[in-house]
Order: sequence, then C-alpha cells, then structure tokens
Amino acid sequence: MEERSAAVLLAHVLPKALGPNVSWSIHSFSGKQDLLRKLPQRLRGYKSRLIWQDLKIVVLLDRDTTDCIVVKDQLEQIATSEGLATKSSGNPFTVVNRIAVEELEAWYFGDIPALRRLYPRVPQSLGARAKYRDPDGIAGGTWETLERLLQGYGYEQGGLRKVALANSIGPLLDLDRNSSKSFNVFIDGLQAAAA
Repeated sequence: MEERSAAVLLAHVLPKALGPNVSWSIHSFSGKQDLLRKLPQRLRGYKSRLIWQDLKIVVLLDRDTTDCIVVKDQLEQIATSEGLATKSSGNPFTVVNRIAVEELEAWYFGDIPALRRLYPRVPQSLGARAKYRDPDGIAGGTWETLERLLQGYGYEQGGLRKVALANSIGPLLDLDRNSSKSFNVFIDGLQAAAA
C-alpha cells in the first residue's frame, strides 16, 4: 500500500474479503514514489520466499491524476522485470496490481450507507447525485471532495483525518454493495489471489 490510511482500511476489509483461512500482512510505504522506488527490491525478497512459501503479492496505488493505464503498466513492468507473473499476464500468477481510482476515498463514496453511519447528516440521496453516481469519476482530489462535503454538513471542521476515517469506516464497508468499480476490481483481485 502506498500509505498508512490504505493499510488501516484494508486491515478491516481483508478479513471480510478473504475469510478466516487466509493469512495476510500489509506493508505501507511513505507515498506512491516511495513504493515505486522500493518495490523492485521488495519483490525480489518475496520471490526468494516462493521457494518455500506459497504467497501472493497485491500492490495497491492511487491513480491520482495519472493515467490509470500508465500506472498499471509501470507496476506490471516492475513485477515482470523481477521475474514474477502478474494476474494480467494469466495464470499462474504471483502479483496482483490494482489501482484505486482516483484515490482511496472514492471507495467511501461507493458505500454511502457506511458513510452515513459515521456522518448521519450526509443525505441518503447523495449517491443519486450526478457528481457522486460514479465514485471513481470524482475528479480533482477525492479526499478533498470528501473533506469539503463533510465540512458542509458540519463534520471534520479541523480537516479530514484520513487514518482515523479509514479505521472508522473500514468495519462498515459492505463488499457487496460498493459502487466503486476500482474497489470491486480490487476485491476480485484479492479473491483470485486467495483462490
């Protein structure tokens, strides 16, 4: 994961997505550039463990303002250059590369009932509004959009605390009702890795 808030969120999501019989661990980096810089060495380390351990590696990055295809290609090339097959290249695979579009907070917009459990003044009809119908289509900074929205309803006046929010909303996210395509593709990738 590129940052701590993603790691905190996924500590709640992974048990729901993978069930009790799959063990996992999360490693977060200090942002996207840190992850991209250190990923080749980390993948080399994981590759050496494949001799004695059955494991899959899932890499998650925010798209931010970059072209999704460019980001995914970069991740695919890093894995391939380290001699690891990716899910995109077919089976068998070791690495699943996924992109949160535009940012992780889009996944929160994908589950308005979970968001409303934390922030009840947010209208139930929010997901029907044109701007929020496609959570992955929210442009110009998803976390900034979420912060402005919540502040408009009287919450998070001191600024959105991303890690605290990830910890609070993680247990509430319903894997079956999330309307974020990038969230659903991520969950599908996780489950394929665990199969």
